[in-house]
Amino acid sequence: MKLLPPRLNTRLQLRKKLRRASGFQIAIAHRLRQLNVEDWRSVTAGQSFYFSPEYLQMIEAAGPANLEPRYALISDDDGPRATVCMQIVQVSLDHLGEQRNRKLKVPFKERVLICGNLLSYGQHGVCFAPGSTPAELWPAVAEALYRTRRSEKLDGQTNVILVKDILEADKMPSACLGELSYSAVETEPNMVLTLPEDVHTHDDYLASLASKYRNAVKSQIYKPFEAAGFRIERLDQVTPFSARLQDLYLQTHTNAKLRPFMLEQEYWPALALAAAASIAFHVAVKGSQIYGFVVTLKDAETAVVWHIGFDRETAANGVPLYLRLLHASLTQAIDFRCRRVSFGRTALAPKARIGCRPEPMQIWVRHRQPLLNQAIGPLLRLIQHEDAPECSPFKKTANHSEGL
Repeated sequence: MKLLPPRLNTRLQLRKKLRRASGFQIAIAHRLRQLNVEDWRSVTAGQSFYFSPEYLQMIEAAGPANLEPRYALISDDDGPRATVCMQIVQVSLDHLGEQRNRKLKVPFKERVLICGNLLSYGQHGVCFAPGSTPAELWPAVAEALYRTRRSEKLDGQTNVILVKDILEADKMPSACLGELSYSAVETEPNMVLTLPEDVHTHDDYLASLASKYRNAVKSQIYKPFEAAGFRIERLDQVTPFSARLQDLYLQTHTNAKLRPFMLEQEYWPALALAAAASIAFHVAVKGSQIYGFVVTLKDAETAVVWHIGFDRETAANGVPLYLRLLHASLTQAIDFRCRRVSFGRTALAPKARIGCRPEPMQIWVRHRQPLLNQAIGPLLRLIQHEDAPECSPFKKTANHSEGL
């Protein structure tokens, strides 16, 4: 190694170190109950709902059929230090757009190991115990992913590992993945609204908007919605309406270009039970019929505008179901007393008009075959994603500028 330039020698030594066992104790399981659930809670308590045993065990019971959960608990001699939520998903051409528009006709199936949650957006793969240093634990996360992938050979080769939705704060701590041949690829941003401090009701929110945007909400969303005879209601009981929610979900889901999973009807009441008072289902109703729904989750200090579904024929006839449901979710976020509202990574333009700003996200991706791994990063970077438009809907006051 002395013949190598110092910089290259340093990188090779770091790579060699990272490819050894991390020194942490790692327990891997197919089901959460196979681990020490109290240790899991000691790491995740008070953090995101997506790491809670209630949610994860709900996914085990009522999650998508092509998704298999895996878990890792990382510890040292002082106790648990981190949890890792993984999913193995089998994808095929059925998950990539409409059949009639498909140009690729050859069979395609791939098992992908996900560090994170395909059902959500955000870094919901790794949770660190309070007081931990994430950069010290990411090598153990990489080891857990490697061990999980190798252990799956009996069930079929898992060629691709994907660590999803890395936020800006996660980039440097997770940088060791780059030394392990992972490629970083930017994805569509999450659209996030930060509410001004003086907003306590939806009327306050409207009052904080510049007149052009406030009038647009009233005349282009609320007025035509109400003129068509629709109203917004909150569902107190989800189970009696789960079949209708599933129908509306499918109308929206099947129109997506990428749909790596399909939720089933039993998911909706199971989710309502798992999240309890932290979740709200709102529906767009005309007469006694439901034409749309949206799910809002209070996740620590953030409100998440999560699942949404609506009747596409009604929307095509000019009823602004989608936009009105977004405002129903915004109202619920304010009622949850959340200052931060996460609207997700689709329909960037209407969300920008609400006041959202893009929150950049990236993925780490790696293929087990070295030659394919060298190509996968550059190929994924060629995929163009939509950029959020510049939009400033709030009044130009110092208070609102600081809030945003």
